[in-house]
Amino acid sequence: MTDRSTLLSLSRRRLLLTASALAAVTLVATTGLSPVLAADTPKEGGDITFLIDSLGDTWIPNNSAISSFQGHIWGHVTDKLLYVDAEGKVSPWLAERWEQNDNATEFTLHLKSGVTFSDGEPLDAKAVVANLDIWYAGRKNEGINPIGLFPKTYDRAEAVDAATVKVFFKKPTLGFIPTLGYHGSILISPKSIAQPASAQADLSKTAGSGPYVVESWKEGDHVTLTKRKDYNWGPAAVGHTGPAFLDTITYKLVSEPSLRVASVQSGQADVAYNASPQELKSLKEEGFTVATPRYLGFVNGWAVNTKHAPYDDVKVRQALQAGINRQEIIDTVYTPDWKLATSFIQSNVPGATDQSALLAFDPAKAEKLLDEAGWVKGANGIRAKDGKELVLTIHSNPYLATSKSVDELIAQQLGKLGWKVVIRAYDVVTYGEKVKFGGAAVPTYEVTRSFIDAGTVAGILTNANNGENWFALDDRDAKINELRDSIAGAGSFDERSPLLNDLQKHVLDQGYFIPRTQIVQRIYVQSPTLKGETYNGVAYASYYTAFIAD
Repeated sequence: MTDRSTLLSLSRRRLLLTASALAAVTLVATTGLSPVLAADTPKEGGDITFLIDSLGDTWIPNNSAISSFQGHIWGHVTDKLLYVDAEGKVSPWLAERWEQNDNATEFTLHLKSGVTFSDGEPLDAKAVVANLDIWYAGRKNEGINPIGLFPKTYDRAEAVDAATVKVFFKKPTLGFIPTLGYHGSILISPKSIAQPASAQADLSKTAGSGPYVVESWKEGDHVTLTKRKDYNWGPAAVGHTGPAFLDTITYKLVSEPSLRVASVQSGQADVAYNASPQELKSLKEEGFTVATPRYLGFVNGWAVNTKHAPYDDVKVRQALQAGINRQEIIDTVYTPDWKLATSFIQSNVPGATDQSALLAFDPAKAEKLLDEAGWVKGANGIRAKDGKELVLTIHSNPYLATSKSVDELIAQQLGKLGWKVVIRAYDVVTYGEKVKFGGAAVPTYEVTRSFIDAGTVAGILTNANNGENWFALDDRDAKINELRDSIAGAGSFDERSPLLNDLQKHVLDQGYFIPRTQIVQRIYVQSPTLKGETYNGVAYASYYTAFIAD
């Protein structure tokens, strides 16, 4: 842990303007997710402060999961081979082009030349191979994990020459190319990779190739980034490839949401992360920029433990599916920025299909299903069977600020149908220890998970290839396992698409996954003078193209 300079105060530094304005460039508008001409001409210089709610567990780059804080930092300090936008479109970045064989088991990546890490090492084919190997295998005995969604079918990678990498898989792996744009697929210097975990946990000792480098950091307090003046390989999709415009970005921990927002309102900070949804309307009216980008991934909902009675009964799960009024959740807890779930994956994910009919609020259907399953309402309104009450224990997700409010509303909805709902709330550490997919005391597990390619989903849901077995099905559902294997073995997207549709329909019809809403996990409230930021496929804000307007 290091702190090489004093922390910037929360008051914004005076904007440093160059003698002449830059020519207009194509940027992503603050409210849009595709490149358009910015209303203001970008200006060089300036410093911003971004107030965030929590820090991650470790700065080791290779990790099975990373926090929002880590994701924002790595998004500025490192680059990726490919860029994936908010609609799942894949475009070149450090891999200028690529090819694959007919059955998607071999891929060839052609790299951009002249790219270097901040430690001076070249980002060449050997460096990419080193990163691919660590993403797949990690070094678990040292506490360096594989990337959670990196394809488990990976065999090996070879450096054909300095600018060409050939990658081999044991089985068809259509999702490989999109996964290169996932937030965990960050490229770091081979020197950093070779370091022990203790050194990798020191943020100042990890070299990336991104537009910013770490100027100072203090654990549990802040990270300050300063721009790299020789950077010239940004993704073309964001309309800019040269050095960043802003001089520095300081990420500062402020745990109280109202204080983060108040600091932006008073001009002491530039961005507040994860404000309350109820504040957004008034903040927009005050002229602040509000962004609620959806990421590519699962909707917010519950993975149901099918080994936990009474949720081992399909009729009870189907009643749960029909008994939730999802529109009321949006109308009560959220704003129109949130969208109804139409599947268990977000509607902007390529391969998502509309399964709204299976998610319709139908309390009469839910009551009928519970009656058929033998759950009878008592005088107190709670259903019971064989002397046991119909109970649902919900564990509110501490990573989503609105989770408990949604839980409380759903408890009211299900209470009218005869459920007794118990809500438990833990802090992040306790939640991680007590609440797990398929845990003996966990009937439902709340999901907030991003991914880039829908083809990875089936393997996560089941127990194949060390999958996470979300529904505790093991091998009890032949259909989901058949779909899993067919999706994994598909050699083309045309072959895979109808299989993904069938998987979504089956999972929802069986009540394995209970969607709540499409998720907006990352909310940004921003000063109106800060322009030109972009949001990628996992809804992280990048200030690489941002600038402070006159």
